[in-house]
Amino acid sequence: MTARIYVLDVPENEGFVEVASRDPLLGVDMVGPYHRITAPDTDIVIDRRATGCRHAVWYSAVAGIENSVIVQQDKDALRVSAR
Repeated sequence: MTARIYVLDVPENEGFVEVASRDPLLGVDMVGPYHRITAPDTDIVIDRRATGCRHAVWYSAVAGIENSVIVQQDKDALRVSAR
């Protein structure tokens, strides 16, 4: 199964998408105005500090999920698992 999240393509979310793009286990592509971040056979894990996102942006960055569940979203990290 593949975990999928969507992040709106706005300047505030650039750090989030950049960190995901550097992870060799994750795929990042565009679907309309959203970055789709996928993780086949593993969890999506994004470290907040690595993104440089402030807390307000961090907690609002995820615009949607597909066949997935957010299992962690706190001041340290976002972890999304496939359902």
